Amino acid sequence: MDNFLSVDYLNFLFRWGHLLFGITWIGVLYYFNFIQGAYFKEAGPEALSDAKAKLAPRALWWFRWGAMFTFLTGLVLLMGVQGGNVMNDYIVVGATLGTLMFLNVWLVIWPAQQIALGMTAGDAPAAGAKALLASRTNTLFSAPMAYCMLASPHVGYSADHLLNASGGGAGLYAALAVVAALEVNGLMGKQGPMTTVKGVIHSSIGLTVVVVALLVLL
Repeated sequence: MDNFLSVDYLNFLFRWGHLLFGITWIGVLYYFNFIQGAYFKEAGPEALSDAKAKLAPRALWWFRWGAMFTFLTGLVLLMGVQGGNVMNDYIVVGATLGTLMFLNVWLVIWPAQQIALGMTAGDAPAAGAKALLASRTNTLFSAPMAYCMLASPHVGYSADHLLNASGGGAGLYAALAVVAALEVNGLMGKQGPMTTVKGVIHSSIGLTVVVVALLVLL
């Protein structure tokens, strides 16, 4: 019984919850980008109207609250990591990506989707384009975010990746600069190669390679 009341077990429960909420969030993100978007382009007027009125709002509910609880459980875990003095550059990049994705959901995608779906008044085409770009950006971030989160406890605790009192190395700052530039583009730029499903998948894998290369080589 004492084991179930221990700090280690509580930590495990938060990790379990973080995983479950993350699966829900990213699963719906992929559904929006890989499935629903293509269907909306092909559906007839009646089917499209019905989907926007009944299907999309339900999916968005799971999407935004999955993001919320993924972020909250991750924040608890991150505070534990900081307290244990085992912060490394992989968790910094992964947590940064996850936080930006969470903020994109609540501050960009959800408000814009409410307008695009006719739930609130506004310029629906412009709002739809804004939501799509932010959603594509989140999909772009998803692969490197997952890689860094998994790499943190497995390959991130070597002497080359642990953060010291002066902060991280050049690779960490370079990776964060790339992420910041892509986030700015996600807020006010263009989709570029992310206009297609294949394009955003390839871009996400390519970004993973770039981020890992920066962390390893610099």
